[in-house]
Amino acid sequence: MQKSTITILDAGMGKTLSLRGVEIPPTIWSANALIAAPEVVLEIHRENISAGARMITTNSYGIIPADLKKEGLLERYEELNHLAGDLARKAASESQETIKVAGSLPPLNGSYRPDRVLNKEVIEPIYRQQCEALCPYVDVFLAETMSTIQEAVSAASVASEFGKPVLVGLTLHDEQRGNLRSGEPLSDAICELKKLNLEGVLANCSLPERITDAMPTIAGSGFTYSGGYANAFCNVPKDWLLDGDKDTDGKLEVRKDLTPNRYCQFVIEWVESGANLVGGCCGTTAEHIKSITEWLEKKE
Repeated sequence: MQKSTITILDAGMGKTLSLRGVEIPPTIWSANALIAAPEVVLEIHRENISAGARMITTNSYGIIPADLKKEGLLERYEELNHLAGDLARKAASESQETIKVAGSLPPLNGSYRPDRVLNKEVIEPIYRQQCEALCPYVDVFLAETMSTIQEAVSAASVASEFGKPVLVGLTLHDEQRGNLRSGEPLSDAICELKKLNLEGVLANCSLPERITDAMPTIAGSGFTYSGGYANAFCNVPKDWLLDGDKDTDGKLEVRKDLTPNRYCQFVIEWVESGANLVGGCCGTTAEHIKSITEWLEKKE
């Protein structure tokens, strides 16, 4: 396996922001860093590039109109998307390597909650506004952590209007192998997404074990890019909300066993199953990316 055949994505943003002392509020978690510490966001992009990432993701996952409204910041929606795009593009342009920038398109009514996915008449105009803001800075669009087929199709359909490659990241059920968090079969999701002429499909923000289960299906789907980037959470409660008030809401527990080396072992399994686009999601850092890079360099 040659390193040149594998594209390495970056790691998640949240854990490193927290380690740097940047406040992670329960509503506009990553968006707050754009306001409070944009230089830290830029530095994290640089660290991931130094670790070996050749595709970095805009820090736009937390830029959601409904959440900004809760904080009285709705009028800054476009501004923050432009800033997220600009910071990622700056980091990419500084590098001597060829770095692609992926524009992150998030769930719009809570992550991991298929029951809260809004209908397409509501979410598609929002995705269109976000794509318009990010488009000048990005090489590809990445609809991330999509928990239902409808959500994935809506986000990807809108992104496809902008003439750039589109990737979709599907979040998988913690217990049901081969299913989205909605319970819908991964194979059905891929069948629907094949109709959109996408560049690639991945599994993201899921247990690494579930991504391992799913990778033969994903890698065999026929897209140019296929792969995964897992989270490091123990599990996600069914009715979880980041800004909820239940005992199970709020910050999710991070696994202690997913060291960079252990995480890399999962990535090796994905690559051996045919993945060619791999990285890390929530709870991972540039150290996890470095471990993947070092393994690929040894394989050359």
